[in-house]
Amino acid sequence: MRPAAAVVLAACLCAACAPAPGGAPAPRSPAPRTDGRLPATSTLVVADPTTVGMSADLGARLDSIVEAGLAAGAAPGAALAVGRWGRLVHLRGYGRTDWASGSPAVTDSTLFDMASVTKVVATTTAAMILEEEGKLDLDRTVRSYLPELNAPDKANITVRQILEHRAGFEAFAPVWREARGRAAFLRAINQHPLAYPPGDSTIYSDWDLVLTGLIVERLAGEPEDVFLQRRVWGPLGMKDTGFNPLAWGPDHLAPPTPADTDCTVTYRADSPMLKRIAPTEVDTVYRHRHVHGIVHDENACALGGVAGHAGLFSSARDLAVFAAMMLNGGEYGGTRLLRPTTIARWTARQNPDASRAIGWDTPSGNSSAGRYFSPRSFGHTGFTGTSIWIDPERGVFVILLTNRVNPTRSNMRHEALRRAVADAVQASILDAPLIDWQARR
Repeated sequence: MRPAAAVVLAACLCAACAPAPGGAPAPRSPAPRTDGRLPATSTLVVADPTTVGMSADLGARLDSIVEAGLAAGAAPGAALAVGRWGRLVHLRGYGRTDWASGSPAVTDSTLFDMASVTKVVATTTAAMILEEEGKLDLDRTVRSYLPELNAPDKANITVRQILEHRAGFEAFAPVWREARGRAAFLRAINQHPLAYPPGDSTIYSDWDLVLTGLIVERLAGEPEDVFLQRRVWGPLGMKDTGFNPLAWGPDHLAPPTPADTDCTVTYRADSPMLKRIAPTEVDTVYRHRHVHGIVHDENACALGGVAGHAGLFSSARDLAVFAAMMLNGGEYGGTRLLRPTTIARWTARQNPDASRAIGWDTPSGNSSAGRYFSPRSFGHTGFTGTSIWIDPERGVFVILLTNRVNPTRSNMRHEALRRAVADAVQASILDAPLIDWQARR
């Protein structure tokens, strides 16, 4: 595990020895070739924005936007990572992990509760790998993988439908009030009536990815967090990423949570990890504490902290590696996780009447991606205030992590901050036209 005291890169990223994601010193980006193309790089390298055709003052612009957003109450702290064409042009923490005086400063290695970003960085990625291996067929029924989902109205729901949020499930239900553990959740989902006929509509539902996570575990023959550490985060060198961080052991895996026990069993008030983790909400209903180091989402907590829809913790520097892998066609540092064709297919919008890709989302309407991310962009947001957006046409990614639910989920000031950051990054690109895609939608 990386040391708690990580170095924060300055906005200009001018220190030649600044730490790169993965823990190794980051080499400076070599100068562009004379034909204007950048040399290929297999891992992220630190570079000035000008190296990749972006405004020299990008860092200063982003600092101003984020600092103003925090001053306006968007969150006590934030971490931001921006990259283009394999170059990391901005990586910085802002503010503090909590509003309380003396709270640790946010750094590039501060761990944030990813909330629904779990759906794509964890569960969708696992499903993509299993499909490539021939173990998962998107057009087979969920029931064929999870025989317990056998209610008549759910018998024909396909894996594709749950990954596109077209399976018929309602948007949200507090299953945690009645169930603990995977078997109980699956029974509750099976017994609950559908909100609409499968395939008729697109309604974003956590239950879709809860089921996907259970399918991943059945096919992999091991818990989702173990599979992902072995197949994704370990090979990529993502040492800040995993579930139940207060219980991390070797390879930052938590010991298995006892069946029918919720995530609170992993809480350790004396854990040194608490200083690295941004707290979330003051929970007066379920946990009856300031949620810190355990997953904010109640249903994910009732599933033991490892769930297909929520529960992941990660840092800006780790997610920068993940985004670079996706932009590089599924390969990073000489390790191939996915095929380029798989990424292109899963991240493309699937229906003209909705923004959903397969697992992923795409920009639409008043999107957190702002006005200028291209139609081929893909990303996701998390309820706690996290977001990741990747634009393959312009080679850019933006990762903004906040804990906006600290101390209450009623705070929505982070939404304008997300859009302002995304717009500033896209507007800084000087070698491609700036198109207001939102105006064209």
